[in-house]
Amino acid sequence: MPVIDVHTHIFTHKWLELLKERGGAYNIQTRPDGQQEVFRGNTPVVIPQKGHFDFDLRIKHMNEAGIDVSVVSLTCPNVFWGDEETSCQAARETNDTIAEGQAAHPERIRWFASLPWEYPQRAVQELERACANGASGVMVLANVAGRSLTDPMFAPIWAEIDRRSLPVLVHPTDPPGAEQMDMTKFDLSWSVGFMFDTTLAITRMIFEGFFDQYPNLKIIASHAGGALPYLAGRFGKGDDVEIPQRRQMKRKPIDYLRHIYYDCITYSPASLEFLISVVGADQVMFGTDWPHQVHDTRGAFANTARLPKAQCDAVRGSNALKVFGF
Repeated sequence: MPVIDVHTHIFTHKWLELLKERGGAYNIQTRPDGQQEVFRGNTPVVIPQKGHFDFDLRIKHMNEAGIDVSVVSLTCPNVFWGDEETSCQAARETNDTIAEGQAAHPERIRWFASLPWEYPQRAVQELERACANGASGVMVLANVAGRSLTDPMFAPIWAEIDRRSLPVLVHPTDPPGAEQMDMTKFDLSWSVGFMFDTTLAITRMIFEGFFDQYPNLKIIASHAGGALPYLAGRFGKGDDVEIPQRRQMKRKPIDYLRHIYYDCITYSPASLEFLISVVGADQVMFGTDWPHQVHDTRGAFANTARLPKAQCDAVRGSNALKVFGF
């Protein structure tokens, strides 16, 4: 069974230069340890690493770790900054760079397209172009410059993704209000804010009947779904007491939690086992978050190795083969 890593990331040098020149609220600051970090205002977002820019280094890491295929995506803040042309240029440049990486390593690299979601017509055009160039799915942040993913303005994009039955990696970024919630210190925007961002985005999808509207979507909730598994019982109780006239979903919340997919990035074997106990092993895929400073390649292998063999094989490879159709 091949090992397929569905959660790995990239930056490009041109993308970084665009961010520096036209990033709006985003800026580059130097940390006390000397590393350059992307901030939104004074909220830390991400630290670029050498591996983000180097496919040869990526393949070397995969070979050493025992990973057969990596599905690569542009990480936060993605392309949701600058004006329309900047966002579209950043998406095209990044998608083309990853497509070149796939062409150079056709057996090892697959990728999620980035789209200029704030400009739906342009986003649909870029989706068509990216898929023609080999994209296997779409990556979107859990909020698009503060907008919910269920915002009606994004309906044309979701309709096209649904028509194509594409996998979509929902990845967090710093949530709106991070500074007001005092998340700027101690990387709370990462440890707490990111989890909140994913959890809120998927919860809205569930309760707004999003998966009934777009039944062919293959949503992958990053970082083991944030707090979603832990909240399953609370969602059920909330649905039990909901006013019938306000209810928008057709099934129970737990049915939707077992409909979407998750990666295994938990940093904790007990958390991974709990996730599987809630949603089932068939809904979980292998992920490492490489090459972020917080990547957990070793932990992903160690934690999945503790699972029964059938579950381990499913998480490490067979589920991704089913979802992506490689």
